[in-house]
Amino acid sequence: MAFYEAAAYYFPNYHRDKRNDAWHGEGWTEWELVRRAEPKFPGHQQPKVPLWGYEDEADPAVMARKIAAAADHGLTAFIFDWYWYEDGPFLQRALEEGFLQAPNHDRLKFAIMWANHDWIDIHPAQRSRPYHVLSEGKISEKGFIDATEHMIRNYFTHDSYWRVNGGLYVSFYEIHSLIRGLGGIEETARILQAFRERVRAAGLGELHLNIVVWGLQILPTEQKITNINEVLEQLGLDSISSYVWIHHQPLEQFPETDYAAIRERSLLDYEKFTAEYKLPYYPNVTMGWDSSPRTVQSETFEDLGYPYIATLAGNTPKEFKLALEGVKEFLDRGMTNPPIFTINAWNEWTEGSYLEPDTCSGTAYLDAIRDVFGRKPSEED
Repeated sequence: MAFYEAAAYYFPNYHRDKRNDAWHGEGWTEWELVRRAEPKFPGHQQPKVPLWGYEDEADPAVMARKIAAAADHGLTAFIFDWYWYEDGPFLQRALEEGFLQAPNHDRLKFAIMWANHDWIDIHPAQRSRPYHVLSEGKISEKGFIDATEHMIRNYFTHDSYWRVNGGLYVSFYEIHSLIRGLGGIEETARILQAFRERVRAAGLGELHLNIVVWGLQILPTEQKITNINEVLEQLGLDSISSYVWIHHQPLEQFPETDYAAIRERSLLDYEKFTAEYKLPYYPNVTMGWDSSPRTVQSETFEDLGYPYIATLAGNTPKEFKLALEGVKEFLDRGMTNPPIFTINAWNEWTEGSYLEPDTCSGTAYLDAIRDVFGRKPSEED
């Protein structure tokens, strides 16, 4: 039986952080937006209520339950959305105090996707634009070195760090922000090569550098790179991935677009992107989409741009299972080696894309992964 790598993105804004304390008040987490979400149109199912409660993900016991559920249902890795700005880290405690201190962390691999986009004031977002930038995603060479030295010291030495084709997997969300901050493509290539050399000098072997690509602008600061193959070649990167289907597929019907229709178009994207990009492309499966909890709930919900955009309707566990069967069929064609895919997401509660059980569907989305891909073997098996 083939062994598939199923890596779920993990969004770590469900624990206390000093930046959030300053921006939103003492003790604030994004659970506040989940709790306060309201239906925006007839039949709109909000709020979403977590079956396990509004837990603190920086608690190792809490994270241990997440790890066990993920591993028991066939996931092989969490890819943590990872934030580091010029003045240092943000939202690190879910990984560093939760995951790495969990007693069962060896049951799941972990990696980081440097979410190097601007952090904007959208928690919640008003209808009026532009949104205030709270922290800029671009970073200087010094900031990059500080951040990557932190990775080397605290993550890459860990037995559970995920390696792809033997290399330590590190992904970048916004390649244009990286290039802009580091001073251009040539300088970025030099700095990435130096990063590889520092990892080798630490006795940790090779890096596997990945970038997230998309065809559509979603967040107000996102940009599309048109000559992507040329940029990839110059930067010496190793692979490409996607974060979410709607980076590539427009949600044409408001307030609801049919999940099945987006799924079918996204399945066609797998072969398209594999042919289009020179580097290996790791396909994505998206569980759902509903960013309305990130809007000011008292304001009118209209099609104004993220987060005031359409939701995905009909993303039932059965429909999600069909998406998983589709990506498995694609991987079985041998065009992606190793057979890796990503899932959006473990816990994007305020974007309506989460595998964690809720009071409506229980563990049905996790059960779908287990049914299609099987349970990940444990140390006891």
